[in-house]
Amino acid sequence: MSESGREDYAISLEVFEGPLDLLLYLIRRDEIEIYDIPIESVTRQYNNYLGLMKMLDLDVAGEFLVMSATLMLIKSRLLLPVEERPELEEDEDDPRMDLVRQLLEYKKFKEAADHLDVLEAAQQNVFTREDEHLELGKDASLGLRDVGIFDLLAAFNQALERLQEQPTQEIFADQYTVAQQIEVVLSRLNTERKFSLTAAFKGMKHREEVICTFLALLELTRLKQVRFSQEESMGEIIIEPNDEDDFDADDDAEPDTYD
Repeated sequence: MSESGREDYAISLEVFEGPLDLLLYLIRRDEIEIYDIPIESVTRQYNNYLGLMKMLDLDVAGEFLVMSATLMLIKSRLLLPVEERPELEEDEDDPRMDLVRQLLEYKKFKEAADHLDVLEAAQQNVFTREDEHLELGKDASLGLRDVGIFDLLAAFNQALERLQEQPTQEIFADQYTVAQQIEVVLSRLNTERKFSLTAAFKGMKHREEVICTFLALLELTRLKQVRFSQEESMGEIIIEPNDEDDFDADDDAEPDTYD
């Protein structure tokens, strides 16, 4: 597949989440009991997401690979007969328990941090009498704080799976670039104001077109020109201008050039 539209293009997002976030996402999405994780299924899905991140040249931290190896090790131990498994801690016959403890501890601190973020956001709307003339600036928050990177990757993967392109169509794949797809997204937002991520990929027949469009959306998020939101957890992802009052596709700052 042609890579011309993505040469020397890699994204590193400050809001990028880690391997435990991905595991918690998979557990929440599939409504898995955290004390009884189906390691084979979770490992397969985890490695699938890891493959998607590598395909997109996302800046994947080393701990993602470490977790992949850990999951594979747990999976291999569970496949062994009980009498052949490596010696474990006293009263612990389930190789998953150490991972479960990590997830529970991380989940506890993550929920505490999320609660503090809510309190901070609420406090920003409280002003004393002395602040009567305070002028509020633009909301600088990124859309990825409303919709996680793994939600976006799930939608991206679904778009790839829906492709039914013929081998001969790949000849024309190099016509798609990230820069061109940025212009497509901005033009559409200027006309429609908002649309779903599913609609953004609808009608695409080329793998490279889907990839460049997804990278374009991530880049526009990094530039704080678009944001993503969901009405409910795991629901449809909506793309909209980060500040609708000021949004105009013709006036937006020029993105970097990637073609």
